[in-house]
Amino acid sequence: MELIVNGTPMTAPTGTVLADIVRVVTDRARGVAVAVNGEVVPRSGWSAEQLCDGDRVEVLIAAQGG
Repeated sequence: MELIVNGTPMTAPTGTVLADIVRVVTDRARGVAVAVNGEVVPRSGWSAEQLCDGDRVEVLIAAQGG
C-alpha cells in the first residue's frame, strides 16, 4: 500500500500498523507525537492503528535547545 509519511511517499505492506511506521522514522522512545490523516493518535493506540492505502502519517519529534 502507498502512504505519505512526513510528506514523503512510502510503500508499506498490507497489515502495517502505526507503530511499525514510527519505528522506521525514529528510534526515540520519548518526545514523539503522531497523527494519521490529521488526527492525533495516542501512543497507547499505535499498535492497534491499522493503516490504509493513501493514509497521511505525520511523526513529530520534540527538539530541545535554545
